[in-house]
Amino acid sequence: MDVSFLGGPQPQRGVGIVAPFDFALDRELWRWVPDDVSLHLTRTPFVPVEVSLDQARLVSEHETLREAVQALYAVAPEVVAYACTSGSFVGGTAGERSMTAAMEAACEITSLTTSGALLAALQEIGARRVALVTPYTKSVTDSLEDYLGEAGIAVTGRSYLGLTKEIWRVPYRDVVDMAREAVADAPDALFISCTNLPTYDVIPQLEAELRMPVLSANQVTMWDALRRLGKEAVGPYQALLDPVARRGPAAMTPSPTLPVTQPESAEPVESVEPALTVEPEAALASAGAESGEPLEGFDPTYPSSYTDEWGGGSQPPV
Repeated sequence: MDVSFLGGPQPQRGVGIVAPFDFALDRELWRWVPDDVSLHLTRTPFVPVEVSLDQARLVSEHETLREAVQALYAVAPEVVAYACTSGSFVGGTAGERSMTAAMEAACEITSLTTSGALLAALQEIGARRVALVTPYTKSVTDSLEDYLGEAGIAVTGRSYLGLTKEIWRVPYRDVVDMAREAVADAPDALFISCTNLPTYDVIPQLEAELRMPVLSANQVTMWDALRRLGKEAVGPYQALLDPVARRGPAAMTPSPTLPVTQPESAEPVESVEPALTVEPEAALASAGAESGEPLEGFDPTYPSSYTDEWGGGSQPPV
C-alpha cells in the first residue's frame, strides 16, 4: 500500500528535560504537552542519597548540568528545563540563576529551572502570599520557604510529609489533605512542590474547592518551557493555563436567559420554566477527572488498596 501521500510525520518542536535520577513521572509531564511538541528526557547520574538537602545539591552541580545539556544537544531541543524543585532552590535565588547560566553556557540553548519557573508563574497570576504543600522533610521545606522569601514571596502556611524516598507513590488524597491544612490563612495561591509528586488531576479539583490558583512543580516547569516556544500548555481548568479559570468560578456562570416576547395578537403564555443550569461549583468539581466524579471519589479504600495512574496496583509508602 502506497502511503507516500501522508507526507511523513508532523514537524515537532523539542523541549529537553533534565531530571534527577529518581524522577518517575515522565508520563505526567507529557500530559501538559500539545501534540506538536516532543519531550527529550535525560537523568542525572545516580547518587546513593535519599531525598534531602544533600541530594538536592548533588543532582544540581554545574558539571552534572552541563553534561546533561550536552547529551540533549544531539536532538536539538529549542529549550531545556531542569525539572527538580529542591535541586533548583537549594542554593537560593542566586544559586538558581547560576544553574540556568551554566546550562545555557553548555550549548547556548535557552534554559530554565522549576524554581525559576515557579517565580515566573507567581508573577503571572499576581500572587505574593502562598501556601506550601511538600513531600519533603522539614529542612528541605524550610529551604523552599527561604528561597521564596528571598524573592519577596511570603509563605502563609505549609504542610509536609517528611518523606525521603518514593515520593511518586503519594496518592492524591494525601495531597488534598495537606492542601486543606496549608491554606487556613487565605493565601493568594497554593504551591505543591516536588516534580516527583503527581499533581495533574488534582489541580482543577483543588482550585474548585479552595477558590484560589493552585500551582505545582511539574505544571510550572512545562508552562514556562512551552511559553518559551510560543506554545501553550494543555490542562483542564487550571488557573495558570486557562484565562477563564483565572477569573474564578463566576466566569463559568451561564448567561442570563433572554426574556420571552409575545406578538400583540397572541394569547397569554404560561410562565416558562427556566432551563436547567449547572452550578459553577458542580462544573468545577468534575474538571480534570475522567469519570466526572469529584475528588472524594478517588479510591475510598486507601490505604488497603491503591491504584496508581498507570493502572498498576501498589502500596503507598508508610
